[in-house]
Amino acid sequence: MLRFSIIAVSLVAFLALPAIAQDNPKGEASAQVEVAPQKKLTAAQRRADEIDKLFAELQKVDALSGKAKSLEDRIVATWARSDSVTAELILSQSGKAMTADEFDAALQMLNELIAVRPGYAEAYNKRASLYFRMRRYEQSLADLDKVLDIEPRHFGALSGRGMIFEKQGKPDQALDAFREALRMNPHMALVRETIKVLEKERPAL
Repeated sequence: MLRFSIIAVSLVAFLALPAIAQDNPKGEASAQVEVAPQKKLTAAQRRADEIDKLFAELQKVDALSGKAKSLEDRIVATWARSDSVTAELILSQSGKAMTADEFDAALQMLNELIAVRPGYAEAYNKRASLYFRMRRYEQSLADLDKVLDIEPRHFGALSGRGMIFEKQGKPDQALDAFREALRMNPHMALVRETIKVLEKERPAL
């Protein structure tokens, strides 16, 4: 059984520099030079900008160039990043626990991680994967909804929804989810093939 502890992380506030005023000693109208405050992006904003650029490249790249997989991997890696190194470590540990079939340990980690980091989309995504493996499909879908609330372009979560809907015998909803996943990432070969199979089975859709 894997054990862990969550370390509280403090946030640092950045203050903008005030405008600089220079008084005229002779009593004349004072001259004032205004300095525009430097806009400081948070780590989350920098990640969001990086994700936007990567998605823009992903839509343009030729699938045969080999670059698509690299871009996809970079997007997934960026989603996994957090302002907290501890959060990233716990996410990684939960994945190792899942690989070892230690589902209870993984679930405990992810529950506590989500409790302290409710905006961390990958924690929900990881728990959705865990619930899927545990065949707790409704709970998995609920977590995937959380992921997509935070990151609507999450092609992994969208394809995950498609897989669950297939398991539940809901081909219409599965197709919608897979098509949306492919729209976000047009280089998902398995998703493309699954869509073809479902369309053959339900040609009216």
